[in-house]
Formats: sequence, C-alpha cells, structure tokens
Amino acid sequence: MTMKFNLFRKKEKHNLPTYFKEYQESILKTQKLPIAETRFIVFDTETTGFSHKTDRVLSIGAVAVINNTINVNDSFEVYVKQQIFKAETVPIHGILKEGRIDKITELAALKLFLKYINNAVLVGHHINFDVQMINEILKRNKLPKLLNKTIDTGYLFKKSKHIVYQIEEKNYTLDNLSDELNISKSDRHTASGDAYITAIAFLKILSRLNTNDTLKFRDLLKN
Repeated sequence: MTMKFNLFRKKEKHNLPTYFKEYQESILKTQKLPIAETRFIVFDTETTGFSHKTDRVLSIGAVAVINNTINVNDSFEVYVKQQIFKAETVPIHGILKEGRIDKITELAALKLFLKYINNAVLVGHHINFDVQMINEILKRNKLPKLLNKTIDTGYLFKKSKHIVYQIEEKNYTLDNLSDELNISKSDRHTASGDAYITAIAFLKILSRLNTNDTLKFRDLLKN
C-alpha cells in the first residue's frame, strides 16, 4: 500500500468553542452606523498590577453608551477568583482574596464579557492596557485576540477642541481628566466606578468636538 502525503495541505483551523464563534460572527455582521446609533461599551479592569504578562484581572466593569446616553440598565460587572494575590494593591482596589464578594473563574468571566460586548465599540481610558489584559485571558485559553474597534478617551481628549491650542503632550490620568471635565471621582478605583466616570468623560469630550472632528471620529477608532 502506498501512502501519499500532501506537504502543502493547509493547517486545520483551531477548533474554536461556540461562544467565541458567536462573538466572531457578531463582529463580521457589524454595520457602519451613525455615531448616535452606535453601541459603545465603556469598560475598565481592576488588576493585581501593571504587567499584562504576570498580573491578573480582578474585576471587569462596563456600561453601555448609546445616542449620547449612559444606559445603566445595560451594564456589566464581574469579580474574578484570584490565582495571584498581591496584598500591597488591596488599598487601591479594595478587593480581598476571599471576602464576601461573589467571584467566578477567569474563563467564566471571559465568556460573559464576550457575550456582553458583542460587536460594540470599546471605550476606555488608556484602553490599550485593559485590552491587553483581556487578550492575555484569551491567550491563556488558546483563543484569538479581541476583534472590536476601540477608542481611548485620553487620546480623544487630546484631539478635542478643548486643548487644540496646547503644545504639551501631557499623559492625562483618569483623575486628571475628571478634574479637567469637572467629574465627581466617587467610587474611583473600582472597575464599575471607573467605567462610569470614563463614560461621563467620553460624552463630555464628544460634546466638545467640532463638526469636522465629529466627521473624522471613525478615523480615531483602532482595531
């Protein structure tokens, strides 16, 4: 019997789980909608530190923004069981390793988050960090990266009419942005609290953009 080998056969695609396939399909079906009709998900992560390689997500908080309105009925919050615990960071985020807050596994949190965000545009302050943290969870579960468009409120703020005449390249923290835009910082350093503060900042920045900036808004979206 002669055996034949096809050296040029394409590598079989990774057998992705159903929940990720559904997420992928939602992205593929995304339509270009006017800004007022676009579903924005403003999200934030609380983490054990600032290394996306060695630190872990403690909680994810998010809220939807549609038609210049924060929809608190369309919000998201999960706390993740801690495999890595850093006691020195507890005074910042207030999340104990055990405590009374109900926590779920990292994979369960990921599944819920993907279902929640669907094909929305993701918004965050210094969002690259939060996206990287979620991407590391995906990587640990042998899944591709997030596919949503994203926008950073820090970057958007610098592009807004409010500071068009400033020469400095200041790296605005969320506290800086809250002070600049007169936003209350209550519930700061919780994922849900920071997501809500960022959502308010996002709407205030959008209101400051002139017509030309608004027309170019989609050019500011990142993959």
